[in-house]
Amino acid sequence: MTQLILASQSPRRKQLLRQLGLIFEIHPSSIDESTSVTDPESLVSVLATQKAQDVASNYRDALIIGSDTIVVLEGEILGKPKDPEEAYHMLQRLSDQCHEVFTGMCLQHVDSKGKLSEHHTFTEKTSVWFQPLEEEEIIRYINTGNPMDKAGAYGIQDDWGAIFVKKIEGDYYNVVGLPLSRCYRELKKMKDRYQLTFQL
Repeated sequence: MTQLILASQSPRRKQLLRQLGLIFEIHPSSIDESTSVTDPESLVSVLATQKAQDVASNYRDALIIGSDTIVVLEGEILGKPKDPEEAYHMLQRLSDQCHEVFTGMCLQHVDSKGKLSEHHTFTEKTSVWFQPLEEEEIIRYINTGNPMDKAGAYGIQDDWGAIFVKKIEGDYYNVVGLPLSRCYRELKKMKDRYQLTFQL
């Protein structure tokens, strides 16, 4: 039976993949995420592929799921904040604005000899509109520590992150870090080949 491996240490992606009832292991990638790619869709696709490739080298007969999520505001990519000050400035910029969240996914299978036998990538985009944020609200959210490990310095699933959002257009779970519906549909196509079981 083919092993299913999530190449991410994100607790959010782990939780979302578990919603599909899949049995999988976690093996975080250790790649350097610095790259010269600037187009958002290309960037998340490249990084998701690199993460999957990095982890795939450790396995035989395994299907690896690589994923990467970024926030884009007026064409500028907002990564994870380096410190609370940067988180503050990011949230201040997102206030009362619309931004996009891009997630790239790579599904990569290596055969019993460790050779690449299948490679599939896809991307999802969700538009997110923020309410106008007051300084006190931003500081209170930063003090929870939640913004520090998230692209754009917020998590839509967080208590405070949730109330910042006015509306979204697209997949909510894409903003959390894994486009659940698309992920299910793509894995479903591979179900018979790799004996995947969904316990929904």
